[in-house]
Amino acid sequence: MPFQNNDSTTQWGSRPQTPPDLEQILERAIDRLKGMFSGGGSGGKDGSGSKGVFAFFALFFIGISLWSAYYTVPSDSVAVVQRFGMYLKEVPPGLHFKLPLGIDKTTVVPVKRQLKQEFGFATPGARDPYQGARNGSRETQMVTGDLNAALVEWVVQYRISDPVKFLFEVREPGDTLRSVSESVMREVVGDRTVDEVITIGRQEIEVEALVKMQELSTKYVMGISIDQVQLKNINPPKPVQESFNEVNQAQQSKEKLINEARREYNKVIPLAEGEKDQRIREADGYRLKRINEAEGDVARFNALFAEYTKAPEVTRRRIYIETMQEVMPNIESKILVDDGMRGILPLLNLDGKKGQQQ
Repeated sequence: MPFQNNDSTTQWGSRPQTPPDLEQILERAIDRLKGMFSGGGSGGKDGSGSKGVFAFFALFFIGISLWSAYYTVPSDSVAVVQRFGMYLKEVPPGLHFKLPLGIDKTTVVPVKRQLKQEFGFATPGARDPYQGARNGSRETQMVTGDLNAALVEWVVQYRISDPVKFLFEVREPGDTLRSVSESVMREVVGDRTVDEVITIGRQEIEVEALVKMQELSTKYVMGISIDQVQLKNINPPKPVQESFNEVNQAQQSKEKLINEARREYNKVIPLAEGEKDQRIREADGYRLKRINEAEGDVARFNALFAEYTKAPEVTRRRIYIETMQEVMPNIESKILVDDGMRGILPLLNLDGKKGQQQ
């Protein structure tokens, strides 16, 4: 529906900088007419009465013409000017003048204001007649993809991007946008199950409906830019609402238990995985240690065996001496016995030594 402003302004002849008061003009005209009518009792013979009436209507006609010659465009709008019904120009915000007596017609279009249409409900005090619900609850009754019923309420927010197309390309663009929005929403909801529509599929429905509505508005050259599609309330029909609420509660309980199980899973499994990796790394480290020690022992034995084959006696004595160097420091009492001695046991006080050690 076009947004019209019937306010008009007066174009003040040769003094546009200081327009006089219209009341003063009317008062002067009335005083002048009174002077004409009271000028003489027999003035009817010379036609002075008819001249006075004609002058009165002429001044009244001029005043109405001047009054309808100016108009004001708000800061968030532009005015589309038509001359004899044909598009003439677009006028920016501010005070402007036009040809009076219906020659020029102005239509104010709020191009900078975000407009909206509500489906299934209505905001009290809305000025746009196409904002509130048109068919009441009928436009919210939809059938989902699994042949269930749902009551869908939504809001479409849009802007007028091209005032000329908005006014002249489509008849009743606001009504057309409502029909387009309802058609697209029924199509999008019909492609999904009732569970998706009520729970997890709301955002996808909003995005897909926004894209399709914008495509249709561009195809129909409506001069409208769709900003947002927002779902409000989605409920099952009243006869099955209680049963559906019970199903939703059960679904929520199921999701809650699943989330708790996933939380425990995420708490225990990573810990076990970490312990497993730690044990594997420890086993790998121990394996490498044993392999390296064995390879070192083999290398040492091979080197010793090579020297032993070169000089067996020297190597044997050297091994004996190195072994004694390791063993002797750990012995507290040492007794050296000559190979030629006999009867050593009666001479040694082994018990005394043992008592002293104790």
